[in-house]
This record gives sequence, C-alpha cells and structure tokens, in this order.
Amino acid sequence: MTSTLLTTPPLNAPTIKTLPNGLTIVAEQMPVEAVNLNLWINVGSAIESDEINGMAHFLEHMVFKGTRRIKSGEFERLIEERGAITNAATSHDYTHYYITTAPKDFAELVPLQLDVVLNPTIPDDAFERERLVVLEEIRRSEDNPRRRIFRRAFETTFNYLPYRRQVLGPTSVIEQLQPHQMRDFHTQWYQPNAITAVAVGNLPVEQLIEIVSEGFTQEQPFIPNNPKSQIQNPKSPPPEPPFKEIIRQEYVDTTLQQARLIMVWRVPGMRQLESTYSLDVLAAILGQGRMSRLVRDLREERQLVTHIGVSNMTQLIQGVFYVFAQLPTENIAVVEAAIIQHIRRLQDELVAEADITRIRTQVANRFIFGNEKPSDRTSLYGYYHSQIGDLAPALNYPAHIQAVDAIDIQIAAQNYLSTDAYGIVTVKPD
Repeated sequence: MTSTLLTTPPLNAPTIKTLPNGLTIVAEQMPVEAVNLNLWINVGSAIESDEINGMAHFLEHMVFKGTRRIKSGEFERLIEERGAITNAATSHDYTHYYITTAPKDFAELVPLQLDVVLNPTIPDDAFERERLVVLEEIRRSEDNPRRRIFRRAFETTFNYLPYRRQVLGPTSVIEQLQPHQMRDFHTQWYQPNAITAVAVGNLPVEQLIEIVSEGFTQEQPFIPNNPKSQIQNPKSPPPEPPFKEIIRQEYVDTTLQQARLIMVWRVPGMRQLESTYSLDVLAAILGQGRMSRLVRDLREERQLVTHIGVSNMTQLIQGVFYVFAQLPTENIAVVEAAIIQHIRRLQDELVAEADITRIRTQVANRFIFGNEKPSDRTSLYGYYHSQIGDLAPALNYPAHIQAVDAIDIQIAAQNYLSTDAYGIVTVKPD
C-alpha cells in the first residue's frame, strides 16, 4: 500500500509505503546534500513495568554493542570514516535511532544502521560494562538541578501514569536487570509493525524506499510469536482526571542561587489531538517570547522573575501544561497569584484579534522553521506516525493553529486550566 499526503498549500509531500511485514516507510526528497534515516520504535519507558523501569533506555545503549556481523565499535568507525552522524534517544513513549549521511553513502550505511538496531547480540560482558555507564548517567541526572526539578514536577503531576517515572529508571532496578531480560524485551518490541522508518534527503523517493525496504528484507531479524521471548503487552492506562484541589510540594535545594516555581495542569495528549492546538496557542500567549503576557508583566515590567516560560507538553496518553519560573524566594506567592490572575483573565475575556493573529503566526512559523532540515522532517514524520499512526497532523499543524480563534482559546482556558486546582512545586535555595 502506497499513498502520498499533500497539504493545501503543500508544506511537505512525504510518500508512505507499508510493507507486508507491517513496517511503515516514509520518504521524501529534499534538495540538500544529505540524507537522514530515522528509525522510530513505538516503545519507551511508559510500557515498562516497575520491575524493568529503564530497560528501553538501557537497550538503546546496548544496540551499539555489536551484532553477529558488526563488532562493537565498528559501526561508529565506519560512520565516522564517511563523515556521517548517528545517535539515538529514548523517551516515555518512543525510542528512535538516526543517521545522517551524504547521498552517495546512504545505500552503503543504511544496512549497517538496520543491523545494529534489529540484530544486537547483547553479550553478557558488554551488558555488565554498559550497566556501569547507565548507572553513571543516572547519577549525573540526579546531580543536575534542572532534571531534579523536572522530575519532581512530573511526580506531582501524575499519580499513576508511567510519566511520573524516569526514563532512565532507578539505580535499584538497573542494578538487577539481566541480559536475557533485555534480549526478550528487544524481541518483543522491535517488531516491524512497531517501527516507522523515515528517510528524507537528496535521493529520489523510489530509491529511498527501495534502499530501506531491501535493508529490512536482508536483515530478517524478527522472530514473531517466539514463546520463549514473549512479554505480555501491557494495556495502556487511561488519562488521569484533572486536579481536584491545589497540590503543593516544597523542596530545598542548596545548589540553587534562586528559587524555582513550577505550576502544572493535566491536559489532553496525542490521543485527543484536536484539543491540543488551542493549548499550544495558549502557552504562546502566556509565556513564549518577550511579547507574551507573563514575560512582559512579571519579568519586563514588574521584574518579579528572572525567567518565566510556558509549555504545552503533548505526550501520548496525557499532556502537561507547564509553567516554569526562576525568581527570588520572597516573590513566590505574588508570582503564583499573578499567574492565576492572567489565566482568569483568559477565561473571562476574549483575546483581541490582533493578538491572536500575531500569536498564531508565531506558533505556526516556529513549527515551519523548525522542520527545514532532513533530520527535522524525519523527526516530525516519525514522531506522529509512531505515536498515532497518522501523518496528516504533522503536515497540517500550521493550518490547525491558524484555525484557532478567540472562543477556542477561552474554552481551552476554562476547560483545562483551573485556577482552583493544579499542581505546584516550589524549590528554594535554603
């Protein structure tokens, strides 16, 4: 099955091909002298049980430790010899591996990328060595004030969803994981119907698809329905209900010079995508750029904060509307009250049309400008397809943003940003 998605006006025109084994290939030609292949696997820490929390990230490390055909370190050497770039990342909802090459090297390097991702041997000795690397990464994360604060904010936001856990996992779990568990995990989750392979760059679309298709066919890495390797696929939990009251968490962090204030609301995720566009615009109105309301009021005019920003974090099951401020400790109460006052104003008054036009253009253009390189496009397409199995939202995001009006913004503020029920984390330097 092959189809071409177009927008009006066309921003991108990727071609989608689904192979008989369930693998989806997305390809697009771009007139730049590079090609990026991005393999998106529909697995992250959110599918893990508590007993193996951190496995997906640990596996991302082990993928590069060799296959039956490629010795540990050889893949990186071959990549560097050709001036190519490779890396990987794991989140709560996905893992992805990417490589950027010159067009002339793409056909030679893609099979290597596929081999390391699909056929890692996960040897016991390398597993033990890499365990130490992952444990050190966890230690560094715990020593990082920004990451500590973010973790506490998510632990406050979620009571039971796996987003409250760390992608890296806790030290106590990583210390107990065994190589055979990881081999089973890889066999279970790195299946073709859970992978989106995205190739964008200066080669014809048909050639991009052919190179990736042949690479998967040659590898034949999958052992479906292996009874010794099956792990029960956990059911996805439902979103958590909105906060019923104000939940406060206070911490002391002597490594800080100034206090931190984080306010969070549970909002729709990727499975309620239509509800997220107004929240994206709301976040921009409140705290993105010098003209935004919180920045102008609290930083520029009243100088109550040294930094303030707002994000609408859209995850698969549930999103987080996230307000972050850096400020003197004595200003915490007045800043919280001011943020709530700004939200109430959005609930009670319609945003002026001139402001909406400016903000919609800002949000839409930020999206467009952020997807100009092949690696940007492969991330965009892979993210949407791996999460919801659909590329249309990736192509039509600017149009959705431009369709948001004053009523949509007011309704979103009323429905999702309660001024009487939210999570708040304060971290003081002493």
